[in-house]
Formats: sequence, C-alpha cells, structure tokens
Amino acid sequence: MLPSQEASKIYHDNYMRNSRAIGVLWAIFTICFAIINVVVFIQPYWIGDSVNTPHAGYFGLFHYCVGNGNSNRELTCHGTFSDFSSIPSGAFKAAAFFVLLSMVLILGCIACFALFFFCNTATVYKTCAWMQLLCAVCLVLGCMIFPDGWDAEVVRDMCGQETGKYTLGNCSVRWAYILAIIGILDALILSFLAFVLGNRQSDFLQDEIKADNKDFAVSRVSEPTRRLCALCFVAVVQAVLWHLPDTLQLLLD
Repeated sequence: MLPSQEASKIYHDNYMRNSRAIGVLWAIFTICFAIINVVVFIQPYWIGDSVNTPHAGYFGLFHYCVGNGNSNRELTCHGTFSDFSSIPSGAFKAAAFFVLLSMVLILGCIACFALFFFCNTATVYKTCAWMQLLCAVCLVLGCMIFPDGWDAEVVRDMCGQETGKYTLGNCSVRWAYILAIIGILDALILSFLAFVLGNRQSDFLQDEIKADNKDFAVSRVSEPTRRLCALCFVAVVQAVLWHLPDTLQLLLD
C-alpha cells in the first residue's frame, strides 16, 4: 500500500468515526424535534386566560376551550382540524396549515433516514437539511400568522375588548407557543448541521477520488520504470552468461 493510501485510510477511519457520532446525535435531536412539532400542533395551549380575563379558557391552532363566566370555571371545548369551519379565525386556519406542513416535513425527514442504507450519504444529509429548513420556515409562518387571529370574537370575549390583531389584551402566551418558537431555532440548527455534514461528506469523497486518481497516475508512471529496470537486469544477466564461458576460458589459459 502506498503512503498516500495509508494516510487516506487513517483519515477515512477517523472521519467516519466522528461523522457517525455526530450523525447519530443529529438523528436523535431530529426525532426529538419531531415530537416537539407534533405536540405543538396538537396541544391547545398557545394562548390562555390570566387573573384579569373575563372568562377562563385557552386556544390552540384549531382547538379551543372557553368558560361561561361562572365561578366553577367549567370550560366548553370546540374546534377540530377535520372541520375547518369550526376554527374561529382564518388566521388560525392558515397557522394550523403551516404547522401541519412543518410536521409532515419533519416526519418525512425521519423517513428519509432509511435512504442512508441505499443512497449517497451526502445526498441524504442535504435532502434532510432542505426539509428541515422548510420545516423552520413553515413554523415561522405559523407563529407569525397566529396572532393575526386574536381579533376573533371568541378570543375577544375571553381576553377582553382591548384584544386585537397582535395585541393579546388580558390573556397570556402559553407554553405551546413558546415551544413552537424554540422549535424554529431547533430546526435551523439541525438544518445547518445537516448541511455541514453533507458538504463534509462531499468534500471527503472528492478528496478520496483525487487521491485514487493520483495513486493511479503514480502507479502508471512507476510501472514502466519497473519494467525498464527489469529488462535492463535481464539484459545484463544474459550478457554476463553469454560471455561467461569466454571469460573462464581466458582465465584458464
């Protein structure tokens, strides 16, 4: 094995060991982010009541529960994603659609993990990176559009008449909305990491191809040299053997 091949093999082993570890962490955090995305989509705790609200209740992307103002704080729930007409605001509908699209993209990204066994690793990483980036964009759109629906009548009844678009009134932001914002940062970081892993894989493959071509060129150059040396050696041996009897005869005389 040539020295360049040995160095390439050592670099390859170290790189593969490190990239596998980072890739496993990336995959684990991608699965965790998918769980966050599903929770954010399903849970109706994007905004909710406070001590100053006229009624108790909370709102999600499509499901919401509000009270009737009685002291028992009994809540009546409405809204399902399968029935778009039950969603109280067009902005809520649009936000629910984009968050759903984000969830579908990240679940599709997880499904792409199976392609690591069949396709080029760099291609799979870059495909997942673009999907995660689009996932982050969809979450951004969902989080930005959702406050546009705060002027809905049912929201104003719970949060007070001073509530309007991008003005929450007496209500407060709940944990699901905060988790969605954290999910945006998570998706961007995962996308950046996937792009880095994909580009490093591409660079490594190009370096490996160049090294193979270089070794092939060296072997092509060195092979004729070895043949020439062998022919010269054979010629010298033949010449010695050819003149050996005459030399012995001369010495004996």
